[in-house]
Amino acid sequence: MDVKLTHIGGPTVLIEFAGWRLLTDPTFDPAGGKYSFGFGTGSTKLTEPSISPDELGPIDAVLLSHDHHDDNLDAAGRALLPRAGTVLTTEAGARRLGGNARGLAPWASTELTAEGKPPIEVTATPCRHGPPLSKPLVGDVIGFALRWEGQEHGALWISGDTVLYDGVREVGDRLDVGTALVHLGGVRFPVTGPLRYTMTAGEAIELLGALQPQTAIPIHYEGWRHFRQDKDEVKAELAKAPAEVRDRVHWLPLGGAAEIGV
Repeated sequence: MDVKLTHIGGPTVLIEFAGWRLLTDPTFDPAGGKYSFGFGTGSTKLTEPSISPDELGPIDAVLLSHDHHDDNLDAAGRALLPRAGTVLTTEAGARRLGGNARGLAPWASTELTAEGKPPIEVTATPCRHGPPLSKPLVGDVIGFALRWEGQEHGALWISGDTVLYDGVREVGDRLDVGTALVHLGGVRFPVTGPLRYTMTAGEAIELLGALQPQTAIPIHYEGWRHFRQDKDEVKAELAKAPAEVRDRVHWLPLGGAAEIGV
């Protein structure tokens, strides 16, 4: 079965298959805004979304890795949530959002169902959005593994904002991943010096070498000032990666759709 993926920008991807329309981490604010992420950290949005909310069409479910950072859920994205049938996010995020939000702890699963569409099993996967012991500062984050009948290569996995650590490595031990949407960017902030809050290209190479997905798609590496590794830097590192990793990476054009076999 083919899945149509449209990279709208940052962490925001439209996932379409078998009548389903799912959206990851909605960010639709215009460029130029300045945002505080708390504890002296913040950023500026540098690029426009490639598709506006008005052009998006109906959304069956939003896969929201976390609700408390504007580069994953901004004001325009937040305004879109009531239009979605379901919002899947962290347990803490669901309590904050209320309404149609459904909270998941790491490794908990739920099912999305709709008449005439195949059921989707959604499993939350662990994330650590920073260095060890940073959770009280950065809050809860999850990734998502999507499985449905007819997949040929394994689950469609969205990493969420995370560094590489044992919780993320566990994904490879517990799941067969066919397609991986991997949040990169190597996020750093001046106030915390060399500490990183999302994966670098080097960490992604290590992770993909372990997961061995059919297709790996980088996202969340552009459009914000706090990203420290842009597309060119990631590509340069990937060019030195083993072929079994390098040849599996597929770049989605911003605003353009690509069909990926799952």
